[in-house]
Amino acid sequence: MECSKLQQLQVFIRSPDLQFPIRALTLNPNQTWADLKKSLPFSNSSSSSSSELGFLSFNGKKLDKSSTIGSSGIAANSTINLHFKLLGGGGDGGSTCAESRDCYLKMYAEKKPEKVDPNEKRLSKWTTCALSFEPLKPPCVIDRLGNVFNKEALVKGLLAKSLPKPFSLYIKGLKDLIPIQLSSVEGDKVEGSRFQCPISGFEFNGNYRFYALSKCGHVISAKALKEIKSSACIVCHEEFEEDDKIVINGTDEEVDVLRNKMIEMKDKEREKKAATKVKKSKSKQLNSGDVSGGGDESVSVVTSDDVRLSGKKHGIDVVNSKAEVNAKLPNAVAGAAAATAKNGSTKRFKAVDIAPPNADKKVYASLFTSSRKSDFKETYSCRSLPLGRN
Repeated sequence: MECSKLQQLQVFIRSPDLQFPIRALTLNPNQTWADLKKSLPFSNSSSSSSSELGFLSFNGKKLDKSSTIGSSGIAANSTINLHFKLLGGGGDGGSTCAESRDCYLKMYAEKKPEKVDPNEKRLSKWTTCALSFEPLKPPCVIDRLGNVFNKEALVKGLLAKSLPKPFSLYIKGLKDLIPIQLSSVEGDKVEGSRFQCPISGFEFNGNYRFYALSKCGHVISAKALKEIKSSACIVCHEEFEEDDKIVINGTDEEVDVLRNKMIEMKDKEREKKAATKVKKSKSKQLNSGDVSGGGDESVSVVTSDDVRLSGKKHGIDVVNSKAEVNAKLPNAVAGAAAATAKNGSTKRFKAVDIAPPNADKKVYASLFTSSRKSDFKETYSCRSLPLGRN
């Protein structure tokens, strides 16, 4: 009876890897687990034997393939799991070290910058604005270093104060720029540059050297200026000097020469402005009667080598020669000067000393507020007026 119960041991088998329906099997307790795998109906579907491809487990524990089913202690109607080993891992043709290494090299290798065609770079420099990189469109301007700009884009940058640092160091306003006149290429279909030399017809594309004349603004090729040797512009016949020629998009050496010229020119303008300021300041001091430039309000009139008359707020001009003094001043002043020279002291200047011959001295002196200063009395309504303080 016990032997028949052992022969009728029924279990369920499933395979999560193959995902086939659960099957019920009737097992012989004396059969080993290896024999069970060989007897499974799907074991012949693989090229390798089932014992090499997979293993059986119960409750997460691997079953020994050499042990019998009865000795494993598995109860009836239990579920047995069939697992298969994963293929790959080397040696089976699935992957090689060379392929893996090449993949990592491509992944971590530094990307080289794309090569730029030098001809395209040169053409872009000569046909687009140096600030906005838009195609050149009149009106155009250049700076003192030979860079070409669209005037509209540069004005917007100046107003917004958004010029890049290399340009903002020396471009402070439109006074630092030179308007230029570019000659357009004739014809409907234009390839490459849209401008050319008005004399030689060379295209404005960087293959030829071009100069801009700062006085008239015409842009002419270097070959045209060399062939037609003249001190005047070939187009408008305006005179120019050698320093008025500015090379456009020159080499680094040429740009350095232009930068040195620009610095020298700005230094000269600064010195000229300072000299003009000093000249205006001296002229203003002479007009206001302040000859010495200090805070003293007195004015000295030179009448002789050793004689001087001084006064305050009378607007007397300085005379440097004895003849001019005798010609311009009345006899009374000359007499006062002689008396001063005789006594060895300086006489204070008075208005009555230069009164007309037939004028009443008191009436003439009344024209000056300082003559009646002692008789002036302040009142409530006029005590703050400067009349009695002169």
